Amino acid sequence: MPTESLAPPPVDAPRDDVKTPLRRFVPAVMLSQFGVYVALTTPIQLLLALHLDAIAGDGATTAFGIVVGAGGLIAIVFSPVAGRISDRTRTRLGRRRPWILTGTLLTALALVIMPNTTEVWQVVLLWCGVAVVTNLQGAAHSAVIADQVDEGRTGGVSGLVGLATALGPLLGVVLANASPGGRAGQWVAIALVAVLAGILAFLLLRETPTHAPKPPLNLRTMALTFWLDPRKHPAFGWAWLVRLLIGCAYASVAFSAFYLMERFDISKEELTGVTLRLVVLSIACVIVSTVVAGYLSDLVRRQKPFVVFAGVTAAVSLAMMAWTSDMSVVYVAVAGMGLSTGTFLSVDFALSVRVLPDKDDAAKDLAIFNVASKLPESLVPFMGPALLALGGYTALFLFLGAAGLLGALACFRLPEVGREHETSRWSAPITRR
Repeated sequence: MPTESLAPPPVDAPRDDVKTPLRRFVPAVMLSQFGVYVALTTPIQLLLALHLDAIAGDGATTAFGIVVGAGGLIAIVFSPVAGRISDRTRTRLGRRRPWILTGTLLTALALVIMPNTTEVWQVVLLWCGVAVVTNLQGAAHSAVIADQVDEGRTGGVSGLVGLATALGPLLGVVLANASPGGRAGQWVAIALVAVLAGILAFLLLRETPTHAPKPPLNLRTMALTFWLDPRKHPAFGWAWLVRLLIGCAYASVAFSAFYLMERFDISKEELTGVTLRLVVLSIACVIVSTVVAGYLSDLVRRQKPFVVFAGVTAAVSLAMMAWTSDMSVVYVAVAGMGLSTGTFLSVDFALSVRVLPDKDDAAKDLAIFNVASKLPESLVPFMGPALLALGGYTALFLFLGAAGLLGALACFRLPEVGREHETSRWSAPITRR
């Protein structure tokens, strides 16, 4: 065999696009999403509350708000930067895969270190680090869906990715409940699961090696990293607002551990078991609604009715939690939130991809969408202590439920599938009435 046949092609040689077969692609992006949410939601739902209770005592609720809020703020700032980094990456492994691997390894390292922190400021710094590296991974696997999935299949893929989003907290709480080695063992267990999922995703995915010139990087392009004009792209702007408002309703989960301990006098020893039962119930509802709504939205080629259902159901569920002192009502409300979450997750990503202005900037623009997801994670923990002081969990949950209802109303301004570029209604600047 001639030796020339073994040489790699020249840098500028034309290459066929490499796409991962769907039977490998779907498990890969599900695994990556699953790993990110094991790493993020298990601490928020359970482990950070227990760790801060041990460190801060009576000030644990305030400390929790500071830690999670600071992480959310860092995520807001860094999420578009992570997308820009991914779009500009030029390697033989592609643009996305290197950051899936890097993000998962650094996330696991931060989680293993977390139980060794002894001061609130140390927890803040480390959790901000988790926010940065999970954004690197999340921006990459979100963009690879836009890169490789045909528009007619985004609803189904989005539904399965939403399913992975929901399964992350479930397995995380199960591991926390079963892990030996006390609190440190719980953190190590979720770190191992997160890193294994990310590595498997990296190995399953295939990408076209990228050798094209990098887009210019200057002050103007960096400023545009954080902005996409809603007057020029109103569908994008309304979709962003819908995600922000409904995301505020879902951010109520950040206070679930304190809600159970303070309103229902559940002890710290019982908390993990009760949380596990609630998460199992929620995930069961998420699984059903995610898969069904994702494929139904592709079948009927409509997404708005599913988003409206999600926003209204979240608002009703939070209203139930706001006024009840009966744990059986909490179980019903958690089931409702599960149905809402699954339905929203099933269509939200497909909707986001559909209104992207430019697929070449997919990671950057999806990262701007991700800001709408991250803002509630920061704003709600920061506002939570003030709302709790004003009117307890009744005020907190009613406020967040109202945000979910407003998100459902904002959805009516979105175009349906295939009407994204109609000029009669959607290209006009958004004006106030």
